[in-house]
Amino acid sequence: MAYNQPKVAILILNWNGKKDTLECLESLTLLKYKNYQTAVIDNGSNDDSVEAIMKQYPQTTVLQTNANLGYAGGNNVGISWAIDNNFDYIFLLNNDTIVDPYLINSLITSEQKQHNKSILGAKIYFYDKPNTLWFAGGRWLKQFNRFEHIGYGSTDNINFNNLNEVDYITGCALFASAATFKDVGLLDEQFFLTYEETDWCYRARKKGYKCFVVPDAKLWHKVSSSFGGAESPLVIYFMTRNKLLWGKKHLTYQAILKLHKDNYHILRNIFLPPITLYNPELPLIKGLLWSLSTWLKTIKLNISKPANIATLIAIRDYYFSRFGDCPEKIRQLNIKK
Repeated sequence: MAYNQPKVAILILNWNGKKDTLECLESLTLLKYKNYQTAVIDNGSNDDSVEAIMKQYPQTTVLQTNANLGYAGGNNVGISWAIDNNFDYIFLLNNDTIVDPYLINSLITSEQKQHNKSILGAKIYFYDKPNTLWFAGGRWLKQFNRFEHIGYGSTDNINFNNLNEVDYITGCALFASAATFKDVGLLDEQFFLTYEETDWCYRARKKGYKCFVVPDAKLWHKVSSSFGGAESPLVIYFMTRNKLLWGKKHLTYQAILKLHKDNYHILRNIFLPPITLYNPELPLIKGLLWSLSTWLKTIKLNISKPANIATLIAIRDYYFSRFGDCPEKIRQLNIKK
């Protein structure tokens, strides 16, 4: 019965995402687990999200931040609320997801088998490709100095049916005890968006926790629908800047140097593209001038591309220790892209 079950807080961050959030809340009404409370943290939306949520799901707690605090800051409001209200477990859930009815049951069962010192995630599928994996765990690829989603783009199969230890759990669906959050602390708000959950998992691992993906825990994700997709200037900015910040906190000295070397190559490709040799059909001087003109036009084109602008600003902001939210220029690029 519900009163014998651990008390779970399901935290959903909303920022002008009324349609997605309502669809997510609808899927939660089908959960087979009973002892849970959903809280929507509204990050200063200027649509009618709050009114619609309160009207359609009056049993849902709505926490209003009255400002866009980012993924880290907004979820920290929810985490603090859950701790203050004595929940046993906290589940961070993206608003652009649809959950399997047995999701919480699977997570609770697995956690009780693992006992303490575990952080759990779900097997996540693409919303529009229901049997194709988006995430079956996060893994750091040392040789490439980057992360990958295990199973990304694969059709689900027997290879993903085991409880696997991984390097981190995505913040799209992250489950841990309230005691774990008390021990590890809140999300680092310097990140604002992206890498904050990776940082949190690595901080937890330093304290002896382990991260696992539970194969029976399932949900479906619309993937970056709020930010214009993975190649949008907004996502490029945060991923570029925050990877450097995360690396500074958790990588070895040699790996950090490699990250900075990667940035050098990015900058070189933007500002020093390969130069075309002079046109042999032109006289020597005219050919050289043509080559120089073509080269300068290529540089001008490179630095005008929204993705490159976002990358350059991200690198600049990291080196000048400008963290938190992005500059307004990035949001304008995201609109115009």
